[in-house]
Amino acid sequence: MPVYLLQLMEFLDGRGAVGAIGDITCPWWLFLFFYIDLTYHCFLILQRNNKISGVKRKQNKNEYGIRKEVLIMRKIITVAMAAALAASTLTACGSSKTTDKKETTAASTAATTTTEAKTEAKNTEAASTEAKDTSAAAAESKADAQTPVSGSVATDGSTSMEKVIGALGEAFTKVNPDATFTYNPTGSGSGITAVSEGRCDIGLSSRALKDEEKSQGLVETTLALDGIAIIVNKENTVEDLSLDDIAKIYTGEITNWSEVGGEDADIVLIGREAGSGTRDGFESITGTSDSCKYRQELTSTGDVITTVSSNPGAIGYASLAAVKDTVKKVSVDGVEATEETVKDGSYKVQRPFVLVTKDGTELSEAAQAFFNYVTSKDAADIILAAGAVPVAE
Repeated sequence: MPVYLLQLMEFLDGRGAVGAIGDITCPWWLFLFFYIDLTYHCFLILQRNNKISGVKRKQNKNEYGIRKEVLIMRKIITVAMAAALAASTLTACGSSKTTDKKETTAASTAATTTTEAKTEAKNTEAASTEAKDTSAAAAESKADAQTPVSGSVATDGSTSMEKVIGALGEAFTKVNPDATFTYNPTGSGSGITAVSEGRCDIGLSSRALKDEEKSQGLVETTLALDGIAIIVNKENTVEDLSLDDIAKIYTGEITNWSEVGGEDADIVLIGREAGSGTRDGFESITGTSDSCKYRQELTSTGDVITTVSSNPGAIGYASLAAVKDTVKKVSVDGVEATEETVKDGSYKVQRPFVLVTKDGTELSEAAQAFFNYVTSKDAADIILAAGAVPVAE
């Protein structure tokens, strides 16, 4: 290699150009490019200074020219190398920043994902714990409800509630074999008096309590709704009566079945005794309180049904839950008495079945268990099967 090229390389090496470029992993072909380029320019310098035309210069002048040109080339190459170094450095820095940014973003995303995962895990764990607690509470409550009790439960009152209360009492004693249940069918008024005097645990009424009864500390709890069916003999041809017709029949304004589309026959009025919840409900709805002209006033729902079934001209009223196929129900204002029409309110002649207790008087364990059972949803199907419409569904 010519001496001046070696000198040039020593100069570049002395400036640290080669090392600097190597530190930033500059491609090997870049060095080759500069080497060839340097050789080419030096060749041109030699041609120009050595007089290709054949004129020979003096040695000292020739050396001076070469040195001058080499210095120029040194400057050019140094500038080029510095530019390449700067470009490579900027590229490396840009790449480093991009990498750092990507790494930072990835780390942030990973941290967010981890945080969300932890939060979700905590929420899931909390939900699971809550579900377990709820299930445990429900299981405990169910176990308590199914724990058998012993003792006696005494009820007294409405004869209209006989079928319903009898079915409930039977179901209660099945799950509580050590408990006894009694029902005394004395009528709503008598049942209200009995609980007020402390002669029974729970009174039964087929009407709502009056204000004077509530003022005595008595409390009503509606167990179910019951339609009061208007019944006639099965041979009677009348199918429907208006509420107004029924009121006029019981007050004596209408006395013959022919006046309401039936056969020419006298109407025989059958009803309940004073104090009956069914009578009170019927007279309240029809607006006939203390105005009815009864032929017979009977003491039970069963007696009313039996009497009407045996007299072709008779009319009476009875609990829908107690009506049998021995008599015929007539519709009222075009609406038949059924559980569905009682529930939706379209059948107007209806009343509540009420449990009566006394405020401040604590029920026995057995009586409280019975009360809780019959007013729960568990008893709804039994009440419905007995012909009444349960309130708790």
